[in-house]
Amino acid sequence: MFAVLGLFALFAPFLTLAANRIVAGEGIPVWAVAAPEVTGPGLIAIALSLVLSLPAALPKLRLIGAALGIVALVWLLMQGSETLLQGAGTYARVSLGSGFWFLFAILLLLAADALSYLAPGPLTRGVLLIGTIAALVLILWSGALTDLSIFKEYASRQDAFFDAAGRHLGLAFGSLAVAAVIGFPLGVLSHRNETMRSAVLPILSFLQTIPSLAMFGIMIPILAWVGTTVPGARELGVAGIGFLPAFLALVIYSLLPVVANTVAGLEAAPPAAMDAARGMGMTRNQRLLQVQLPLGLPVMLAGIRIVLVQNIGLAVIAGLIGGGGFGTFVFQGLNQTATDLILLGALPTVALALVSAITMDILVELAQPNTTRHQ
Repeated sequence: MFAVLGLFALFAPFLTLAANRIVAGEGIPVWAVAAPEVTGPGLIAIALSLVLSLPAALPKLRLIGAALGIVALVWLLMQGSETLLQGAGTYARVSLGSGFWFLFAILLLLAADALSYLAPGPLTRGVLLIGTIAALVLILWSGALTDLSIFKEYASRQDAFFDAAGRHLGLAFGSLAVAAVIGFPLGVLSHRNETMRSAVLPILSFLQTIPSLAMFGIMIPILAWVGTTVPGARELGVAGIGFLPAFLALVIYSLLPVVANTVAGLEAAPPAAMDAARGMGMTRNQRLLQVQLPLGLPVMLAGIRIVLVQNIGLAVIAGLIGGGGFGTFVFQGLNQTATDLILLGALPTVALALVSAITMDILVELAQPNTTRHQ
């Protein structure tokens, strides 16, 4: 199936050439982005990568094929973007076409499929993740893809990009940290007190059902009132729009996964282990710290994973209320009908979410007690 889809993707526009950053471009097939002696090796490598995906019993071969195909895509992007811009005009832009995205998605699925069969251990997955990030950084640092329109958008907004990145990280990780400080003790208390649990979890569940844009809207008048009526609040940065309302909304969204998974993690301790701890004379707090928390840590980390990936995505909406982050570029691009400006905000968000999810999955597996892992 992957091989057939990949062959069909070869006939879709690989790159688009436009007169400027706003107008729609003309789709260019992959074999026409450069001279035949340039595109030929790339096409052969892509075809070979699809052929290598056919043997179902050879996942290592499939993984090698996927890596080969991705290298070929980068090669074709480098050569094609430079060739198409020659003589195309000062404001001409080369953007990624649907054919590239289809092929890239297929190759990523091939790699994921191969890794699922190989089932590497957490340390091996960590090495693969670090290697992938290092390769991506090397490609970006080399400037090999600077002729693409998305990198031209970045070049004209470099300072704003790093400011947006800092704000996005602050929204996602800062709200997670505050939610953890509040949610873990609240989860412990809810685990110990059934009445408190029956009150806290339904309230947090209700807050979780409020749409993100509506939650941001609710924060605006509340914080605007606080900023105008509480002495010194405005000087501290409390206002109806900006970073703070988005931050508080993300904290509220983060509480349910943290509290619920803390309760579930503490309840995951086997009764036999708890009975043995009592038999050893451990106090309630000793049982919590030495038995329940270590055994429930994987479940609690799974809650952190949910919150982190959720907040990275929701932080994009903060751009609508002046909260900053990568959402600023997304909404600017939508207003200007500039696709590559949208991608400048969307692609880092997706990459950050994927890296965070994989990293947290590795930590969850490492936290599993008494498990044998493949290295």
